[in-house]
Amino acid sequence: MMQPEFWLERWREGRIGFHRDAVMPLLVQHWPALAVPAGSRVFVPLAGKSLDMIWLAAQGHAVLGAELSPLAVRQFFEENGLEPQVTDTPTGRLHAVDGIGLMLGDVFALDATTLAACGAVYDRAALIALPPDLRVRYADEVYGRLPTGCLGLLITLEYPQPEKNGPPFSVDEAEVRRLFAARWDVELLERRDILANEPGFRAEGVTALHTAIYRLRKHS
Repeated sequence: MMQPEFWLERWREGRIGFHRDAVMPLLVQHWPALAVPAGSRVFVPLAGKSLDMIWLAAQGHAVLGAELSPLAVRQFFEENGLEPQVTDTPTGRLHAVDGIGLMLGDVFALDATTLAACGAVYDRAALIALPPDLRVRYADEVYGRLPTGCLGLLITLEYPQPEKNGPPFSVDEAEVRRLFAARWDVELLERRDILANEPGFRAEGVTALHTAIYRLRKHS
């Protein structure tokens, strides 16, 4: 099992290849398909310092991110010129400003009370960051605490897992459906070949790479 120290060390050493310096184009393209009501709170697990949170807030949503690394949280607010108010809560230290709350702590510690107000979840780099055993726990516990009717945009990667050590891990459609179908409606919105755009994967010998985007809706 991957320990928290793994991620804390990655942030300390600046090995954050998963961070994007721009808003994720797939978010901009596919978010409208969810038809998330204006003003809804959007949960962003394993948020890092993602600019996607800024974009979601600009769409009129309240954002609740969860992040383990104090460095990531500090950099998010500093790099965006924001000064958050900090509040200690039972599930972590909440940093909040301008409709964006970033909870410093363990995503698995977030309780149903904290997540009950979330009308949507945006998962770009959380599910694929976790090894298989933690993916099952994450889907059962964290997604399990989101309310009925919650909408989700899930972005995954698919590649031959033996060709590369994760993270990010390969999570194919069959696994997505195994993890979520009992409680969520799962609809594949798009799958695209991105190998040509990912020299790092090619350098590691990966021979095929796709990204897949799913729309989720919790039915029970």
